[in-house]
Amino acid sequence: MKELRSGRRAMLAAPLALVAPALVKPAGAQAAWPNRPVRMIVPWPAGGAADLVGRLYAQALAQRTGQPFIVENRGGATGTIGEQALIQAPADGTTIMNQATPISVTPALFAGQRHVPEREFIPVFQTMSVPQLVLVERNSPARNVAELIALMRAADGDFAAGSSGIGSQQHLVLELFLRQAGVKANHIPYRGGAPALTDLIAGQIRLFFGNVNSAVAQVRDGQVRALAHTGARPRINALPDLPALSETLPGFATVEWNGIFVRVGTPAPVVERLSALLNEIVADAAFQQTLRASDLTAEPNTPEQFAGFFRSESAKWQSFVREANIRLE
Repeated sequence: MKELRSGRRAMLAAPLALVAPALVKPAGAQAAWPNRPVRMIVPWPAGGAADLVGRLYAQALAQRTGQPFIVENRGGATGTIGEQALIQAPADGTTIMNQATPISVTPALFAGQRHVPEREFIPVFQTMSVPQLVLVERNSPARNVAELIALMRAADGDFAAGSSGIGSQQHLVLELFLRQAGVKANHIPYRGGAPALTDLIAGQIRLFFGNVNSAVAQVRDGQVRALAHTGARPRINALPDLPALSETLPGFATVEWNGIFVRVGTPAPVVERLSALLNEIVADAAFQQTLRASDLTAEPNTPEQFAGFFRSESAKWQSFVREANIRLE
């Protein structure tokens, strides 16, 4: 996942392993759940977007319940290592997971994947969504998406485009862009978005789809150039003059998202209590301000709504991955 700026890290500051509860329990914290510390698995490395978003919610949950929420990073294999950790945990609400978009695609991506997320997990709450930026080198001849497409068409595949790894959201968005634009590129997968962005700055690659919250500082500093964003809205807060990619490729709209999941079998009262707490958190004005500062979006949602969204995302991306023949053994 993408790394946020150190300023964001400070803003979402929490200890690397433990988000401490408030000294005074808020009213209503006497509910049966949680009556002991809760582990939050983040299936991505520390410092990435899913990690920092998870810590932000963990801190808020701790403040509302009076119980510690312990963030545990279990990165690797496009998030499936962390997913396995949740599967092996008790289905009692003492372990939850903040996972990202790849959970919707891994069954089609890994030939040998043994678990099916839709059958193993209960989607509880969508914690955030963020669009990507179409990023090119600062001295690229392309000043807009139409010029980028013309440049790539002339290169006929000899055009290095990076991603944060095979099967990552950035890889999928790149492949979707190539198909809709009718162009080719030489895909260079990296171990995370930070090294891909570093190589774009250095001119080692020529195109990268980076999350807004991870790359906006480099855009503002002039280290890379943003040509468009992938969101559904016409404009985004972080770069209000930047056009949407859909203005050049009609219908193109995609975001990276995170969500809280628990194991199938978790008691309904626990799911309901967790959902209610998360909705309280996202309704808080100060919390929303923190999200908006990173151009992250989160709205109240129910387990049923998130489950429907998750099914839709899974169907869309798994179909696309099979169509594009993207596989990891």
